[in-house]
Amino acid sequence: MTVLPDLPTLAAMMTGAVPFARTLGIRYLELAPDGADGVRVVVALPDVADFHNHVGGPHAGAMFTLGETASGAVVMAAFGGQLDRATPLAVRADIAYRKLAMGEVRATARLSRPVTEVVAELDAGTRPEFEVSVEIATLDGTVTADMRVLWTLRPNRSVAPGTS
Repeated sequence: MTVLPDLPTLAAMMTGAVPFARTLGIRYLELAPDGADGVRVVVALPDVADFHNHVGGPHAGAMFTLGETASGAVVMAAFGGQLDRATPLAVRADIAYRKLAMGEVRATARLSRPVTEVVAELDAGTRPEFEVSVEIATLDGTVTADMRVLWTLRPNRSVAPGTS
């Protein structure tokens, strides 16, 4: 089973590493195991008029950032222990806006593959890819967007002493 950081540690790590998420005031609400060897994270985008679109709901760009931040939080929770040997990178993302969102929205992100399977590929010398699915919903549970983010763990290059 994967050992997860606690929620305050994950939130501090993310807000330190992703200034734009901090600018939007994204809050980290939940971090939990998901299934046999998965991870689930829930984050929230506050209802702030400066982040609204022309119809009064959260701007599409703010919702995209919320979803991408949730996916990144899953990646950091699941693979933060691998940062000494690999760098997580988003490869591709797509989002489908389903309904008009009004008010605060929350993104729930889930890892698509078991953590141990991804780490085993990294151990074998490959560059694993894995998807994080994200559901964005209003506080009453109405799903307003679905997102998928494809991530990779790029193995870090070893640099010989005295070279750069």
